[in-house]
Amino acid sequence: MYFEGIIIGLISFLIIGILHPVVIKGEYYIGKKIWPFFLLSGIIFLVISLVLNHLILSIISGVLGFSLLWSIHETYEQEKRVKKGWFPYNPNKKKY
Repeated sequence: MYFEGIIIGLISFLIIGILHPVVIKGEYYIGKKIWPFFLLSGIIFLVISLVLNHLILSIISGVLGFSLLWSIHETYEQEKRVKKGWFPYNPNKKKY
């Protein structure tokens, strides 16, 4: 039996599950200015996925890299959700 697919699926699920609250908290405390962090982190993990020799770790790094890049889009969407009132606005954050 091969468990690689289950391992990759589980870790992908965890990555997405962890990044969702990170996007929400990042937008709450920092705002959409957090996107360069997601961009740089995503690129770093994509490069790491290219140089790793271990298949599972390379795939997980690639999934994390693309999930971090997708978080840029989600940060802007989160800002729209806050404006709609679906999530709380941080009163200590300046409006631009």
